[in-house]
Amino acid sequence: MELAHSLLLNEDALAQITEAKRPVFIFEWLRFLDKVLVAANKVDVKEKQKKLVEQLTGLISSAPGPPTRKLLAKNLATLYSIGDTFTVFQTLDKCNDIIKSKDDTPAYLPTKLAAVACVGAFYEKMGRMLGSSFPDTINNLLKALKSAESQGRGEILLSLQKVLSGLGGAAASCHRDIYKNARSLLTDRSMAVRCAVAKCLLELQNEAVFMWTTELENVATLCFKALEGSNYGVRVAVAKLLGTVMATALMPKQAAVMRQNVKRATLEEVLELMATGFLRGGSGFLKSGGEMLKGGGSVSREVRVGVTQAYVVFVTTLGGQWLERNFGTFLSHVLDLVSHPRATQTHVEAVYSRRCVSFMLRATLGGLLGEKAQIAAGKEICQAISKQMRAVEAVVNDISGENKAGAGDVSASQHVMVCALKELGSLVQSLSATASPLIQEPSVGLLETVTSVLLHPSMAARLAAAWCLRCVAVALPYQLTPLLDRCAERINNLKSSPEAVSGYSFAMAALLGGVHQCPLGIPHTKGKLVVSIAEDLLRTAAQNSRLSLQRTQAGWLLLGALMTLGPSLVRYHLPKMLLLWRNVFPRSQKELEAEKARGDSFTWQVTLEGRAGALCAMRSFVAHCPELLTEDVIRRLMTPIECAMTMMSHVPAIIKVHGAHLKASAAMVRLRLYDILALLPPKTYEGSFNALLRELVAEFTLTDNSANTTTSLLRSLCHYDDSVLMGSWLQETDHKSIEDQLQPNSASGSGALEHDPSSIYLRVPVGEAIPGPLPLGVSVIDASVALFGVVFPHVSFKHRLQMLDHFAECIKQAKGVRQQAVQLNIFTAVLSALKGLAENKSTLGPEEVRKSALALVMGALDNPNPILRCAAGEALGRMAQVVGEATFIARMAQTSFDKLKSARDVVSRTGHSLALGCLHRYVGGIGSGQHLKTSVSILLALAQDGSSHEVQTWALHSLALIVDSSGPMYRGYVEPTLSLVLTLLLTVPPSHTEVHQCLGRCLGALITTVGPELQGNGATISTIRSSCLVGCAIMQDHSDSLVQAAAISCLQQLHMFAPRHVNLSSLVPCLCVRHKYFQRTYVIVRFSSVAASCCSGLKQRQHYLNITETGLEGVLFGMLDRETDRKLCSDIHDTLGHMLSSLAVEKLSHWLKLCKDVLAATTDVGGAVVFEVEKDEEDSEKKDEMDDDTMFTGLGEDDKSKPSVAPRWVTRVFAADCLCRIILLCENADKTHFDLAAARSAQAKNVKGDLLVLHLSDLIRMAFMAATDHSNQLRMAGLQALEDIIKKFASVPEPEFPGHVILEQYQANVGAALRPAFSPDTPSDITAKACQVCSTWIGSGVVSDLNDLRRVHNLLVSSLDKVQAGKGSSSQLYSESATTMEKLAVLKAWAEVYVVAMKIKKEAESKPAKPVRSGDDDEDEEDLGTDVLPPDSLITLVQPELPSLSRLWLAMLRDYALLTLPAEFSSQLPPDGGAFYTPETIDTARLHYRSSWAPVLHAVALWLNSTGFGAGVGQEEVSSAPSKPPGLPQGGSSTIKTFEESVKDRMHLMLGVSIEFLCFPRPEEPIEHVMSCLRALCTLLEAPCAKTHIADDQLLAVELLNVLHRLLLTRDPPAVQLQVTAVVQETIRAAHDRLQRQKTAKEEDGEKDSQASLGEGGDTGELIPGKSLVFAAMELLVFILVRHLPQLNTRVKESPSHVPLRPQRLPEESARLVANAVSILAELPSLCSPAGSMTILPTVLFLITGVLKETAVKTPDNSVPVPVAAALQGIKTIITSPIARMESVQTQWTSLVRSSLASVLEYSQPDESRPDMDEVSMLTAITLFLLSASSELVGVTVLQKGCMDRFRNALNSSDPWVQARCYQLLLSVFQHSSRALSTPYIHALAPLMVEKLKAVERSRPGTAAELQAVQEGIRVLENLVGMGEEQNRVQLLALLVPTLVSYLLDENSISSAPQVSKGLHEFALQNLMRIGPLYPAAFKIVIGAAPELKTRLESAIRANQASSKAKAAARQAQPAVQAAPTIKLKTSFF
Repeated sequence: MELAHSLLLNEDALAQITEAKRPVFIFEWLRFLDKVLVAANKVDVKEKQKKLVEQLTGLISSAPGPPTRKLLAKNLATLYSIGDTFTVFQTLDKCNDIIKSKDDTPAYLPTKLAAVACVGAFYEKMGRMLGSSFPDTINNLLKALKSAESQGRGEILLSLQKVLSGLGGAAASCHRDIYKNARSLLTDRSMAVRCAVAKCLLELQNEAVFMWTTELENVATLCFKALEGSNYGVRVAVAKLLGTVMATALMPKQAAVMRQNVKRATLEEVLELMATGFLRGGSGFLKSGGEMLKGGGSVSREVRVGVTQAYVVFVTTLGGQWLERNFGTFLSHVLDLVSHPRATQTHVEAVYSRRCVSFMLRATLGGLLGEKAQIAAGKEICQAISKQMRAVEAVVNDISGENKAGAGDVSASQHVMVCALKELGSLVQSLSATASPLIQEPSVGLLETVTSVLLHPSMAARLAAAWCLRCVAVALPYQLTPLLDRCAERINNLKSSPEAVSGYSFAMAALLGGVHQCPLGIPHTKGKLVVSIAEDLLRTAAQNSRLSLQRTQAGWLLLGALMTLGPSLVRYHLPKMLLLWRNVFPRSQKELEAEKARGDSFTWQVTLEGRAGALCAMRSFVAHCPELLTEDVIRRLMTPIECAMTMMSHVPAIIKVHGAHLKASAAMVRLRLYDILALLPPKTYEGSFNALLRELVAEFTLTDNSANTTTSLLRSLCHYDDSVLMGSWLQETDHKSIEDQLQPNSASGSGALEHDPSSIYLRVPVGEAIPGPLPLGVSVIDASVALFGVVFPHVSFKHRLQMLDHFAECIKQAKGVRQQAVQLNIFTAVLSALKGLAENKSTLGPEEVRKSALALVMGALDNPNPILRCAAGEALGRMAQVVGEATFIARMAQTSFDKLKSARDVVSRTGHSLALGCLHRYVGGIGSGQHLKTSVSILLALAQDGSSHEVQTWALHSLALIVDSSGPMYRGYVEPTLSLVLTLLLTVPPSHTEVHQCLGRCLGALITTVGPELQGNGATISTIRSSCLVGCAIMQDHSDSLVQAAAISCLQQLHMFAPRHVNLSSLVPCLCVRHKYFQRTYVIVRFSSVAASCCSGLKQRQHYLNITETGLEGVLFGMLDRETDRKLCSDIHDTLGHMLSSLAVEKLSHWLKLCKDVLAATTDVGGAVVFEVEKDEEDSEKKDEMDDDTMFTGLGEDDKSKPSVAPRWVTRVFAADCLCRIILLCENADKTHFDLAAARSAQAKNVKGDLLVLHLSDLIRMAFMAATDHSNQLRMAGLQALEDIIKKFASVPEPEFPGHVILEQYQANVGAALRPAFSPDTPSDITAKACQVCSTWIGSGVVSDLNDLRRVHNLLVSSLDKVQAGKGSSSQLYSESATTMEKLAVLKAWAEVYVVAMKIKKEAESKPAKPVRSGDDDEDEEDLGTDVLPPDSLITLVQPELPSLSRLWLAMLRDYALLTLPAEFSSQLPPDGGAFYTPETIDTARLHYRSSWAPVLHAVALWLNSTGFGAGVGQEEVSSAPSKPPGLPQGGSSTIKTFEESVKDRMHLMLGVSIEFLCFPRPEEPIEHVMSCLRALCTLLEAPCAKTHIADDQLLAVELLNVLHRLLLTRDPPAVQLQVTAVVQETIRAAHDRLQRQKTAKEEDGEKDSQASLGEGGDTGELIPGKSLVFAAMELLVFILVRHLPQLNTRVKESPSHVPLRPQRLPEESARLVANAVSILAELPSLCSPAGSMTILPTVLFLITGVLKETAVKTPDNSVPVPVAAALQGIKTIITSPIARMESVQTQWTSLVRSSLASVLEYSQPDESRPDMDEVSMLTAITLFLLSASSELVGVTVLQKGCMDRFRNALNSSDPWVQARCYQLLLSVFQHSSRALSTPYIHALAPLMVEKLKAVERSRPGTAAELQAVQEGIRVLENLVGMGEEQNRVQLLALLVPTLVSYLLDENSISSAPQVSKGLHEFALQNLMRIGPLYPAAFKIVIGAAPELKTRLESAIRANQASSKAKAAARQAQPAVQAAPTIKLKTSFF
């Protein structure tokens, strides 16, 4: 392939490759040329132009395939437009000659087509440059058109389109000819030609004025004719033509009008013309004779659907503003369509027409208008409805009967009502909360208008009105309860009107069905209300025969709707329901028989309706309350159900007696019965299988049914991928709702509410806007088929065989159309059964069952109906799956092989090739491996059968299935398959889109098979790879969007496997260019493209995303406003999410501006908000490349009259979510985003640096706009954003005003954003969120001034009053759990504020009196400098509320504790609920408690701690909430508890809640809850009361530690672990205190000796796991230590794979953790008795010395690491503990101390592997042992020698700091009181010291550290002098004084000496002058002995005095400072 990449065609290479590969080579060269020509240097091109033209024109006659000719033509045209145009006419003539040629052979056809394509491309590219040559060319093409076959006709028409577009108005002379020739082809039998004509005429109408003036009617008639018998592609093309022509006729293009004065058409004329198509079809006005004879035949459905699409194109072309101005006219016109008698001749036709009209309204209103305009449109629709309703009422109330014609009007008006109400409902639902002005404006009276329709005589209109009310309630949930109440009241008042009973019950049912979409629900009492109304209706049904039918239906409908409210509500009414159900049906056989004999037809009708209703309510119960379906309930349900089954067999007899009008009611009963049985487990009705199966089989084999009704389930049971064979991919298009009408099965797409009123309360199926149950006849068959599939797996083999044989018999008996219908139903049932078998993992049965099934299926593989063939193939695959035996599979495969080898007819070839594919699909590659070779070879042969495209499609589809299922086993066949795919792509005409779609599937499957191998570089792999790329390129250029989608997904896969070889960057711009066509093409292509752009590795390719100012993101945001398809919108959300996460941080201001534009969009009239686009780039570009740019600017603003829609609320909510994501992304990316000072300096340095903190005002503004919007969802998102902003920016300081933070200036905005959320009519969820934001704001510490805080604080105070008002105070709109949510949110907010307030208070108390600005900024609490805050600032705001708050908090915790009890204790819950929840809403309440208990727990702990467990507040404890007694069982609530009892209760409550939670925190629980809980425990245990409580109950403490240990195992964050250690510490302290108390008590009793057994371990020293606190603590601490220092674990060291780790510095948090653990460890021995402590001490000492060893690492600043400090402290604690003085353990103790010291010595041995060991810490440890445990260590020579070595090493250390510390430590050893210990050390180490100090004279210190080492050394010597006896003093001074004198400088050198040296001089002088007076006699002797000493000293003293007085004063101050050691240990251990 690489050889093909050259400017000229490489003819040598071409000659060398095989014939088969040449087309690919040529195509690859043309692709390369296409890229290169545009970019190449013009000079190069001109040089080679001649040769290139030759090569390219030569290719014309080489019979190129469709993609090749397209590229060839494009390249030739490009070449001429870039190079010279001399020879262009020659080439043109050459092409014209080829076109004229008389050669009609198929072989010559590709050459002709290539010539035609070239002509088109020339004119399109060069247009008028080709001068006057065009008339000849056009005539030539038109002549050829007459004689061409279909492929030629299509190509010529497309070329003509290009010629026209290139020439524009210049070709006016030929317009008429083209029109005349083309129009006759609009009814061509080839659909591809019809599409081409439509495109050609669409181009023509741009310039040909006559088309939309004089010829307008003819064009319309032509289009209607073209739609007859059309396929989907033709409908789309013709609709586009018709719609555009009509729009142009109405608003002509300016240029055309200027040239000729034209008479414009009026709107009425245009609409009238369109209406004729909708109502009369293609026959025009004059009925043709044939039609007259047939009678007034109805309009063909294809025409109606096509015209519907044309209406949408018409309005879309005219644009949103036009629609807004003319909406009234348009609305009345479309509503007239549906009231026209011709549109509603039969019921199904009427439903179809309604669907079409609804589609027109939804597609135009929903997409083109902004929210303001939609509200205006809603008003218009309301007026239309009330106008109709007035007319209806006039007829209904007209008793005199003058208005005879009225009845017809009423029935017509119902269809108008349905369309108008349906659209109104959709409109309100899409507007959601923004629709409130529409509802509230009294002049519109929307609710009155809609409720008035509930009394319409027609059921369809009543249902539509009910549905519309449901939409209103879902959009505005606050309307739900009032609407329910209003309907209930009207039902009770208007009981005597049948319409009212029916209409209002519909409305109530609809509203109840909508509750599940309203998260806040409805009050629980409404359930009781509904039950009482329903009971009343059912009870009174028999009283009045005029009403009995309506009342029965209404009663059961309401009960069915009630069930959708779910188990928590239904539970209360279940016994009553079971009773009602039992009473509807006869109790016994006898009663049944008796019943048959009585009654007239009317009573039977009522009875059947009642029973159908009861079954329907049952089904609703089973579907919505599965939790209530216990064995017992099912048993009680089965009684009426079995009775219904028995009754079914009697019904035919009853119908015979009473007339056929009962058939519908009987069918309804059957439908309900099948529905409920399908939901119950089949085991429950095993006994009735036989009777049931008889019914089911009779149902779908149409035994008693004369109509040929077919089921609608077949498609859904066939495999989704087979849709290409059945054409059901239409399901994926925007036009699905109307295209469904054209599907072949019965009543397809005619769903309507009136077919099954119960659907008004059921969940709407996904993807539907409104439920549309199919007509009863179809529904019953569907239900029977579905139930058959459920029951079949449980039936015996004998019965299975009988049924299968019966099926074959039925098919044989039926003839013609009926046979097709029966066969379809039977196949659907069989498929359903096989699917059931597969799901139950059961088998089909023995040989005879299989045979019978196989015969049935094989028979259908040759059926002419493709859907049946599909079903048969699917059934065959499913059978293979269920039987699962290799022989059976082999037999099936063999049959198909034989058939395919012999058969020649299309039908059997397609059927059997699919059979092969399905076999492979269901048994997988392994199961069918042996047939792979044969299958592949046969299918490859079939796929090349050019004579039948159908065979090619089916064969390729099966091939794709095989490739998919075989996986790697297919690897051997990849090359031949791939070459076939390429060949077909290059040769199959593009009009056969199905073949191309299947080729795309094959290519995708092949890419997956080769997989990651595609990255390789071998020759074969690169060939495969380039072939795949060529295939993708061909498909990308195909006109069909499904094929393009396939290309994109193939590219995606290639990109996944071999990213280096695929450049997706070309894809995104191409997607954006296509975006124009996106608007109404297939959803699928849009989805794929969107997905592809996600995956296109946006990270690496940002350069091309600068498409325009708003780029792809802007385009996608714009699409969100116009898209109605849910799936697509969620895909766009995902894409934007991906782009956001990879690009937002780098292009911050761009994304923020995008979000801001979307959020700030005002909904002005028409909402003309176009994303602002910078146009400056365009001017520099050449004009011809501008198209691409303008494609991207904004949203296709090619036409300024069509402004885009202002962003809708959904998009704005999404933008607010994006805002939160951007903040999070910035936080993860870089902390400078939150540092104003850093950001400003970065900005100053680099203009492009873009940091979030600089956009803070924008962020606040966006959050504010969102939080104060109409839309509730947007308010939630805005508050969330606000909370995020406060949390992230609270601690950012304002550099210009030190001590302030940057958020302070936005106080007003925050307050203003929060205030509206606390207004009384705000929904609870928003108020709850706002409380959260309040507490975040108050607690963030941003505002320091209390007066400023008051604003927000007052909001919380007012909500607290609401909470205290108690339960049933406010009039309820929402369910009780909404109130619970709101109250708990308030309490939680207060708790959070209190926690922060206490924290500030504590900090203020612990600070020194004069506040110093501290550097530590804790995350959520910025310390604002206490001089601003009075010490207890925030607490003063909370204090006044504390008494009531603490009470409410405790009540809430009590509720929470009860709610967390496991289910088996549910009987213990208080029957009337808790303080804040009602028993009915217990399940939802749990969730609210779960989210808010943690802060409350912490707050209560703080309160208890600060008030000493509420001492003095205990009196109010009796009532926990003002409105009711506390939730605890009220035994003796009258007696006031003692203080101890209340302490105990509260402790139990607090510990219970905490331990229950910490035992098993759910993974989804936020980590903050864990932290709050631990902090609460910690705070609680600080209180003395709590300490005594937990210490007295040791098991409780052990339990607590075990739970904490488990928590450590599951939760990682260091903060949690630190907090855990704090709790452990408190627990241990509590135990410690208790032990001390016990000891003191014993001492007082004088039992000195018994003290030994106090503490754990007693006399034996045994610690019992599970009971011992010490053991539990050890477990936990060892876990922490080993977790952070794995080296401590001896097992790790011993394992062979262990590599010794070098000790490293622990991260800070780990270090703190280890330190805490060590300090707790050291405290543990004191909890034990002496024997017990001996049990644990070895472990404790081992761990502590281990920690010392592992963490003693040098630090750069010589500070002591925290763990080391803790270990040293621990060693000291243990060695000095009182145990050392116990005689009982003396020997053990001594050996322990000695071995510990030995370990330390061993660890501190100098070692190359540990160069950075901290010797100082080790020496400190050694010194600690020497000082504290001197008695145990005296005289142990080994240890003594070791210690001396360590000191010696330290003295010789090169590090002055080590020396200095060593001197300090030695000093303490030398000074030790026990001379036995110190003397050996003095003897051993003093000489070495003296030597070191003497040596200083030669190398004076150079740094301060060295100076200090010398000073410390001298200090030790001085001390030694002092310690020596009087007689030795002279010798000692003789060491000291000369050394000091040697440090003095002479007077000459002192001035030039460095600072440190001077320091030494002064230090020495100072000391000498101090020593002299101390020991005068000895001093004199020493000085006298050496005269040179004397002279040096004297000169130094003189020099010192000679310096000025001031200096002297300064100098005297200096040594004073110097005298104290300058380095102090952080912790003093001595």
